[in-house]
Amino acid sequence: MGWATHYVQQLREGETVQFRPRGNSMSGKIESGQLCTVEPIDDHSSLQAGDIVLCKVNGNQYIHLIKAKQGNRFQIGNNRGRINGWITANSIYGICIKVEP
Repeated sequence: MGWATHYVQQLREGETVQFRPRGNSMSGKIESGQLCTVEPIDDHSSLQAGDIVLCKVNGNQYIHLIKAKQGNRFQIGNNRGRINGWITANSIYGICIKVEP
């Protein structure tokens, strides 16, 4: 069970969620402790590089960037140059629509 399991369940039920992630891997886009609003994704084909998503890569949950897209595959990474790996749309649970202090 990861830090975002509860939020993932709510997103799967069609709910929009808010949380304050901790850490510096997304500095410049999301500062540690800022309020993120994440909504469910209806159409994964609309996702693009640069979108911030709540996802799972290699068993870990992240609120990270889509770095690249190839068909139904997405490369996930942070805002500091780290690449986490490639995932399919099934591993993307929601898209960040707002970041607030």
